[in-house]
Amino acid sequence: MIAALKRSVLIWPAMLLIVALYLVPSFDVIRSSLFDPDLTTRHIDRLIDRPVFMTVFWRTVQTSLIVAFAGALIAWPVAYFINAQPRRSQFLLIFLIFIPLWMSVLIRSYAWLVVLGRDGVVNSAMLGMGLTTEPVQMLFTPAAVQLAMLQILLPIQIVTTYGAMTEIDLDLMRAARILGARQGQALRRVFIPLSFDGAMTGMIIAFMLSMGFFITPALLGGPRDRMLGNLIEVQVAQLNWGFASALGLLLLFGTLGCVIVLRFCGRMALRVLK
Repeated sequence: MIAALKRSVLIWPAMLLIVALYLVPSFDVIRSSLFDPDLTTRHIDRLIDRPVFMTVFWRTVQTSLIVAFAGALIAWPVAYFINAQPRRSQFLLIFLIFIPLWMSVLIRSYAWLVVLGRDGVVNSAMLGMGLTTEPVQMLFTPAAVQLAMLQILLPIQIVTTYGAMTEIDLDLMRAARILGARQGQALRRVFIPLSFDGAMTGMIIAFMLSMGFFITPALLGGPRDRMLGNLIEVQVAQLNWGFASALGLLLLFGTLGCVIVLRFCGRMALRVLK
């Protein structure tokens, strides 16, 4: 009994941290969206009556899905390559993967202005090689936003996928080869299913982080590339706390719903792989 009580005491700091940093702010957002100052549904009604807000929400979901899926397709082979290296080389490669995370999202977003601008690195290279006769418009497009978000979130997906791969017993691959499976078959039937959950976790983390982006779309996107975070920032700047909270609720519950769907699709895909 005393031992169990001591173990429960160790959990309390983490529980208090969750309550203080997550539950209390979440309930305050719900309160602000429904009480302004008295009980009202006018902020929710505005979300429903104005199609532009749902259009921005679905654009946010679409952009986040593209970034998450593209990141998963890149992160898995990179993580597999790192996992196949000697231990000392793995530490060096992971260190190099972490280097971009030392810089702020704002600085990395500004860097893409230099790379993709009309007088930027890419346009200068294309003009120099004769691939085009005039600068190509790459900034303030959905592709620019998605590319920058992918570059920002890719290290997180690589590290998450790599962490799952380090837990896989490579003797299972050798056993499959001994039993007659070719390298590709062993990879498809053994390694990919075992590492799939880690890749899926990395993709979901990237998706959740993408849903809240607002700096990168504001700098690199056009007026039609704004995401839900940009709308919330505008409402907060106008001190419209009630409607900003309603948009926050849409972002919160929309993200949770999408994550549940992604998890379900991931389980179905894993069954197919097995």
